[in-house]
Amino acid sequence: MGEWSVAFAKAMSRRLLMREHLRRAALWAQKHSAESAWPFFDITEYIDPEFRLSPSLSCKLDQFLRGQPSGVKVTCRGAVRLAELRAQNPAMVPHDLPDLYEPLIRLYERGGEFITDNCGALDLTGVSFRPGRLQGNAYNTQVIPLNDAVLDALDAEGRVTFYASGDDRGTVFRRLLPQGGGQRDEVFSATLGWQPTTQLSTSGVDIECIQIYDQDAARLIEHAVLGSAPR
Repeated sequence: MGEWSVAFAKAMSRRLLMREHLRRAALWAQKHSAESAWPFFDITEYIDPEFRLSPSLSCKLDQFLRGQPSGVKVTCRGAVRLAELRAQNPAMVPHDLPDLYEPLIRLYERGGEFITDNCGALDLTGVSFRPGRLQGNAYNTQVIPLNDAVLDALDAEGRVTFYASGDDRGTVFRRLLPQGGGQRDEVFSATLGWQPTTQLSTSGVDIECIQIYDQDAARLIEHAVLGSAPR
């Protein structure tokens, strides 16, 4: 579903999108007694076991998904079936849960599929991690906003560490170690994006900064881009 170079360049946003899917899938699985199928399943099988796509749409979908990994097949089919079920019978689809498949659709759009390896880890091409247990993913705070500007700001080619100013944590910095060597320190601006800075210091020489997780950086970037209060 995408070139490897694109998948590697967008590895961070794709990892967070997968984590957001795990969270949403846990909430949907709990609501519809689909815990045994978590994290990749067709939720319509649990909402309305009798629901079927039209033969023509089902055939087109099968052709489109031919050759894709099993997790991609079941979630793409689930996304199409859920959309059709919602269109035909809106009352059957819950409105108190976040869209189940949107994070995965964004992940696919950003450069690739995923597989589950023999050890149970999720391999997203460029990054892999263990999904953990359903209960550990079933929380109400979203991992990452599904906003292209925020997602794009998280990605870079090379190793990235995020920092925030220690006083109000309203400014987000990153230290980038490009694959070709060297180091770049940058600060995020909603209007200019990432800009070079000499302010970043973890030793207190310039300003005191603290290292933060990438999902915390996403919230600060969201605040800068959209003007919403960091969660």
